[in-house]
Amino acid sequence: MKIRKFETQEALNEAAADLISGLVLRNPAAVLGLATGSTPVGIYASLVRRYEAGLVRFKQTTTFNLDEYVGLPAGHPESYRSYMQNHLFKHVDLVPEQTFLPDGNAADLEAECRRYDELLAGAGRINLQLLGIGHNGHIGFNEPDHALLSGTHIVELKPSTREANARFFQSLDEVPTHALTMGIGSILKAESILLVVRGADKAEIVHRALTGPITTDCPASLLQTHADLHVYVDSEAGRLLDA
Repeated sequence: MKIRKFETQEALNEAAADLISGLVLRNPAAVLGLATGSTPVGIYASLVRRYEAGLVRFKQTTTFNLDEYVGLPAGHPESYRSYMQNHLFKHVDLVPEQTFLPDGNAADLEAECRRYDELLAGAGRINLQLLGIGHNGHIGFNEPDHALLSGTHIVELKPSTREANARFFQSLDEVPTHALTMGIGSILKAESILLVVRGADKAEIVHRALTGPITTDCPASLLQTHADLHVYVDSEAGRLLDA
């Protein structure tokens, strides 16, 4: 586990973008695992600036997103497909057919989960998986539970997760109750993992996840078992860590 603390958000964003763009420069056909939410916004903006400056290209790169809400209409501004379009995809030369997200509007959600796992298997190993962490320790939408599923699956979102995401909607009632998420097994198969955490409100959960017992009650704690885990935190989120 390699932990780095940053005094400014800009420094954190640039370091994370360095790691991602460096991989793509070394391996233009890299497979990237991508995340959504507020955490990666500045990282994606940095990658776009690098692309616009001619410093990196993504034409051969393949991306897989962690998750997608169930039941949001196609093109809904808070769908994760829309998020990725707005923050990254439409600004760089990623080929649309090489950008994958689960389909939360599939007629058969169980079949969609199987399809997504087959796509992941066909692409080979994800070279770098970008992650954030929820206040309850979820990664992707793998919520705390007595057991965790390895593959892509349907999850009922915990009230705390829906409340945390309500800031992106007009009301809590609009936040979907279910999502499709890549499983813990798929996440841990990534060659490298980059966990990015920001804010004082995440200090206790990131400390618990990285230094506490490995338990399904805190899904992010399973990251301790990964051989190449990079943790980038701002000074507030990392205040309880010794790095």
